[in-house]
Amino acid sequence: MTNPAETNQTNQRPEAFQTRDGMNYAPKGRPNEVVRPGEFVFAAVALDHGHIYGMTGGLIEAGAILKWVYDPDPAKMQAFAEKYPQAAKADSLEQVLADPEVRLVAAAAVPSERGPLGLRVMDAGKDYFTDKTPFTSLDQLEAARRKVRETGRKYAVYYSERLHVESAVYAGQLIKQGAIGRVIQVTGFGPHRLNASSRPEWFFQKEKYGGILCDIGSHQIEQFLFYAGCKDARVTHSKTANYHHPEYPELEDYGDATLVGDNGATQYFRVDWFTPDGLGTWGDGRTFILGTEGYIELRKYTDIARDADGDHVYLVNQDGEQHFAVRGQVGFPYFGELILDCLHRTENAMTQEHAFKAAELCLKAQQQAIDIITSH
Repeated sequence: MTNPAETNQTNQRPEAFQTRDGMNYAPKGRPNEVVRPGEFVFAAVALDHGHIYGMTGGLIEAGAILKWVYDPDPAKMQAFAEKYPQAAKADSLEQVLADPEVRLVAAAAVPSERGPLGLRVMDAGKDYFTDKTPFTSLDQLEAARRKVRETGRKYAVYYSERLHVESAVYAGQLIKQGAIGRVIQVTGFGPHRLNASSRPEWFFQKEKYGGILCDIGSHQIEQFLFYAGCKDARVTHSKTANYHHPEYPELEDYGDATLVGDNGATQYFRVDWFTPDGLGTWGDGRTFILGTEGYIELRKYTDIARDADGDHVYLVNQDGEQHFAVRGQVGFPYFGELILDCLHRTENAMTQEHAFKAAELCLKAQQQAIDIITSH
């Protein structure tokens, strides 16, 4: 089995990234340009969530040129321009959409506004790259599906907990190589630190953030579909609660769900806002992948009390027990693949149906969820 820590000894480790607050998670990878300078131009708009920095950085590392930034809040636009001074400040969204050089618009709007914004972008003849969760209602999802068919444009989604985490990328490579046989079960834990005082008002309004399973649960469902090779799944059970934050009555601070894939693989995941202050990162994200010939554990952001760097992959199969420390060794191929998909109208980074299916299932898990506090 290939060990990236052995085959990439000369690579430089990426710069440290924000570890205390998941809202500003923006890992820095190695430049891996897939296009010539100026061949792929994009814009960043709707800077409501800090993930826009990770999305932008990934595209630039893959060779894209950032031409514009726009947000109606001048303070957000100024902060972004300080990080990326090459971006010209647009006077309006319309100015960005009217620019024929812009091929893709990246955005991290308030979740309830992501779907409608995507329709405008696609109507303007651009591909759209949105932060997760991409929708807060099934109606928004269906509108996007119709618009994709109508325009032929892409509605790409930044499912960062797989796409922008090297241990998660490497796990996919191991599975593809057959390291654990057929995947039959995926268990995911996605705890996050609340940092309530730093959150915007919309974060606590369920109509705007969509609910915990719709929001951070979308990462977990996307990973299940990918690792287990499912094209569809059904939600068999889901639960949500506000256990400990009565001052925010619309916040769900806990959620879990179980799913069964169309190929028989199963999933259980838990997401929550209970990361204690003593943890050195924003969440002890872990994924366990069981196969017919072995299993994988990912310790994504930390290996508690041992290694604060994260990106640890543990593999057990017929060859024995193996540990791979892959931070700075694997890179983030999604962004280059997305750029090439936009240029060549292919689907190598992620199929449109996969992105939409993950969104559909997180919406259904949210819709079906039992409120633990009111139902016990």
